Amino acid sequence: MRMLSAAAVVVLLTAPAYAQTPNINLIPELQTKSPEEREQEAARDKAYRDSLRKIPDAKASSDPWGTVRSTDTPKSAAAPAKKSKTGTTNQ
Repeated sequence: MRMLSAAAVVVLLTAPAYAQTPNINLIPELQTKSPEEREQEAARDKAYRDSLRKIPDAKASSDPWGTVRSTDTPKSAAAPAKKSKTGTTNQ
């Protein structure tokens, strides 16, 4: 009786988990396609390749702050003279 109840518990616990697994074909290449589906896929691929050719090459800088910043580097200010421990400057 104990074995039967343990088996029933195992079956009841695994049934919901089995129901959640999706029915996915992991090897879609093995599916056979009809000639119409092959033609549609070829037409979609051709349209995709044609649309990729229409995209212009991005040769300009994509820097959004490019017009705000100046192109020349800022000139650094003269470094202040270092002071020694006595308070006099070393030059």
